[in-house]
Amino acid sequence: MKYMVMLVSALVSLFSSAAWSADDPPVTIAIQRLSLDMAVKAAQATVEACREKGMNITVAVVDRGGRDQVVLRDTLAMPLTVDVARQKAYAAMNFNVPTSQLENRFTAPFSPGKVEGIVLSAGAVPIEAGGTIIGGIGVSGAPSGKTDEECASAGLAAISTDLEMSI
Repeated sequence: MKYMVMLVSALVSLFSSAAWSADDPPVTIAIQRLSLDMAVKAAQATVEACREKGMNITVAVVDRGGRDQVVLRDTLAMPLTVDVARQKAYAAMNFNVPTSQLENRFTAPFSPGKVEGIVLSAGAVPIEAGGTIIGGIGVSGAPSGKTDEECASAGLAAISTDLEMSI
């Protein structure tokens, strides 16, 4: 009988605390993050896609906070491509669209296009899984932003199935 009373008390306590917390907002939230292995896979696929076109580029994969997760500069890619690739990836992650869609979006004098650290030029795609933005892939070094973005898209395609299966 003593154990039955303890069990009933525990169940009442459990259900009353669950009802209490159902109306309260969560104290913490789970955040999806791209693993290092997936970031490297995307970056390497991006470099390979541009090499197939005869180009040496830099690819930057940023996490959902805009911080570098992987940066690869191919052998003959110019040093300045590192910063440009990062800033394109950062823009794609923040606006959650390919940066080719941002090129003409901001034209006012104090628009985000004038903010230091953001490049609104074609060449980057956001990384999204299950409706959640988890990063961006930016490329610099090809003769056009269109080609940069094609390579970034190839990097995203290399991990897209893995991303969708993980959510």
